[in-house]
Amino acid sequence: MKALPIAFIGGGNMARSLIGGLIAGGHDPSRIWVAEPDASQREFLRGRHGVHTDPDNLTAIAAADIVVLAVKPQILRGVAEQLAPALQARAPLVISVAAGVRERDLRRWLGGGRLALVRTMPNTPALVGSAASALFANEFVTEDHRQLAESLLRAVGVTVWVDDETLLDTVTALSGSGPAYFFLVMEALEQTALALGLDEDKARLLTLQTAFGAAKMALESAESPATLRVRVTSPGGTTERALGVLREGGLEALLAKALEAARQRSRELGDLLGDSP
Repeated sequence: MKALPIAFIGGGNMARSLIGGLIAGGHDPSRIWVAEPDASQREFLRGRHGVHTDPDNLTAIAAADIVVLAVKPQILRGVAEQLAPALQARAPLVISVAAGVRERDLRRWLGGGRLALVRTMPNTPALVGSAASALFANEFVTEDHRQLAESLLRAVGVTVWVDDETLLDTVTALSGSGPAYFFLVMEALEQTALALGLDEDKARLLTLQTAFGAAKMALESAESPATLRVRVTSPGGTTERALGVLREGGLEALLAKALEAARQRSRELGDLLGDSP
């Protein structure tokens, strides 16, 4: 994997995160090509990572065994149709990180056939190497392809596979949009702490460290979040009273409603971006 030729179409934040993670893990930067129309972005990528850059998509993919489509979903169709003849001739593993574009639509734009295609949805914590990414493989993806795709995405965090592509809408609602839910909770905690007398620096630090500590406990424990919650909730104590207020306010039902709304919007965007609902 560390010497495998990889081409990225698009050099934006997600591509830069993946490239940085790959190189940090030992991948040879001279085996990475990036197609990026913006000259300043190309200069940054060369200077920061030592990778090859080119304004031309076809030049970038010429020798690639893995092609990562990392452009905005709205322009993916045009990019895919331009690349289709070359990809059909070379048959690399194609990985799409474009949110919302379904496999059947992308494969059609790429010329159909037996092209191995993995669709994935890393979330924004990829920018700090802590992404949660779900992957879906079409029927032409081999076990070797799966291992390559997983290795690439693990460069920026954890990965899971789903066998049903429609579950990526649920993944989008949970982990794709999820960071914003936690940011909103942290924002509310910090603002309330300020109103209750803490200064800004203390409120921010205590909020962030509490969120980090709770996540770390959950990640490192074999027990469920529900069990951990019970363990830190003393009968008759402050935590029990606070949780009672949250439950009286319908927190669980509100979160369920929010995730369902996000999942439905993900489906709608898939319909808008593709050819087939």
